[in-house]
Amino acid sequence: MTETLRHRIGQQLDAAVAPGVAAFAAHLAEDAGACAALFYGSNLRTGELEGVLDFYLLLPGKQRERIWPRVSYHEWQHEGRILRAKVARMALSTFERAARGDSRDTTIWARFVQPSALVWVEGDRWRERVIGAVADAARTAARLAAALGPESGTAADFWRALFRATYRAEFRVEKPGREDSILAVNAAHFDGLLPLAWQAQGIPFAHEGDRLAPHLPPGERRRVLRWWSRRRRLGKPLNVARLLKASTTFDGAARYAAWKIERHTGVPVELTPWRERHPVLAAPAVLFRVWRERGRR
Repeated sequence: MTETLRHRIGQQLDAAVAPGVAAFAAHLAEDAGACAALFYGSNLRTGELEGVLDFYLLLPGKQRERIWPRVSYHEWQHEGRILRAKVARMALSTFERAARGDSRDTTIWARFVQPSALVWVEGDRWRERVIGAVADAARTAARLAAALGPESGTAADFWRALFRATYRAEFRVEKPGREDSILAVNAAHFDGLLPLAWQAQGIPFAHEGDRLAPHLPPGERRRVLRWWSRRRRLGKPLNVARLLKASTTFDGAARYAAWKIERHTGVPVELTPWRERHPVLAAPAVLFRVWRERGRR
């Protein structure tokens, strides 16, 4: 059943994307020396090029940074329009480890059990490794869903239990019911995924109509919940550490903030060399000017 899951994941990763997305991914990946580029987020679902595109660049070799990923913002002109992207970079080996659940991280397997597309890859060897990692993310998420979910319920019941738990473990603000919207807009992606991932994970289950009942022995359930408890306790501190790191290492942070402010307020922000070098120090004066300008209008 592992190969069946891999085949399904491979088909999903081959999702069609806009030519501009593929071209931008190739540009970013080749510039970074990556072996693969994953595209994810709402733009994957809608096919739109507006806003900020989300990419993960996976690199060959060992992970250089202890707190990962490294995030950057990029603008690139394609066929007369400016495309914008937020890019996370990390070693493929670290991505694989995180997807298996072997690291303290919760973000990789919780993010990549959701839809993504392999929009650029250097060769078949790297493609197979990425497919394997994303399949592992589905298996890791499904295992925890079996432990957190009801004794019996629909697949959506188990996915809701999983996403509620992972959102609470992270230092992020999500509207109530966010897990419902994820399942609703990605219904085709999640349809049939949970039983397939359980089979690949070796978790037996009963299936009657649309209801599933996983058979986790009490000892195995306790083991999975202990595994989760350790990661849940570390979730918020790890997210804070990443935010603190990003405040000093987010490449292109000033350009990203300037674009974001103008998009949401209509007030253009002049990006001086000093503001680009010191975005945190420049923020109070910029925000005061935006507040004053909006008040004047």
